[in-house]
Amino acid sequence: MSNFIYSLNATMPIFLVMILGWWLKKIGFLTDDFVSVADKLVFKVALPVFVFKDIAGADLSNDFSLKFVLFCFFGTCIFFGVTWLLAEIFIKDKSMIGSFVQGSFRGSAAILGIAFAQNIYGSSGLVPMMIVASIPLFNIFSVIVLMRSANAGDTDKKAVLKKTLKGIVTNPIIIGIVAGIPFALLKVQFPVIIDKALTSVASLSTPLALIAIGGGFSTGAALKKWKPTLVASIIKLVIIPGIFLPVAVAMGFRNEEMVALLILTGAPTTVSSYIMAKNMNNDGVLASGIVVMTTLLSSVTLTATIFILRSTGVI
Repeated sequence: MSNFIYSLNATMPIFLVMILGWWLKKIGFLTDDFVSVADKLVFKVALPVFVFKDIAGADLSNDFSLKFVLFCFFGTCIFFGVTWLLAEIFIKDKSMIGSFVQGSFRGSAAILGIAFAQNIYGSSGLVPMMIVASIPLFNIFSVIVLMRSANAGDTDKKAVLKKTLKGIVTNPIIIGIVAGIPFALLKVQFPVIIDKALTSVASLSTPLALIAIGGGFSTGAALKKWKPTLVASIIKLVIIPGIFLPVAVAMGFRNEEMVALLILTGAPTTVSSYIMAKNMNNDGVLASGIVVMTTLLSSVTLTATIFILRSTGVI
């Protein structure tokens, strides 16, 4: 029973805040403009400051694990490649492949990863290291598979590729992580005034992001094209973590490493996948449906997985 309560304590607060965002939007308290601005504020300001402060205060000589980073890197490559291959074989409507593949492998690792790690351990743990190893790949692979499915001409594809590669380099979260590394290596101590200011801004990231995610729900989207939506959701929330987490356990990963890997493999599909699919002439309806369904179902799958990992002493 204690492990079950532990699992609920790790997951339910996150989804309750998301439900609050959904309810506030439903009654008209929140507007579409607020949700849009909140997303930008979290992505471009609060979350980068959070990871910067967390990395800057870390002891990289003890916290950095090359084995862990490489596992995240190659794991991302493998489950993207296999998912795309199977989609090419079994999906008859080729226009759906881009959105299907992206929705099946691209999780909300940054926002939800940090939220879960904070809930369980009180800090972001190794999530920033996981972000460094996987988020750039998420963006690159998404562009590749979406370009393959898009109907745009070669010139447009090259322009999109160039723009996306630039976006990876200028990604605020990546910048926050990279900027924090010199401070960590030099063991810089911030003045109290600066430290409190950074803490105040960083504290906005998780609650505001979760409220914005809830406010952005469109439950009707999950009912359209429900069959491929359900299959993609099962791949994202059950099959990928079901394969990779046992491998991670066998390789000796435990505690904070396992929580980060759980989020890498089992987090619901990121909202940005819908934005990217829609803007690259892919199936926006399918993409939005996968985002909604994985977010709803992950309240069950993540709770169950954390319960299993806790019961077996892995976390």
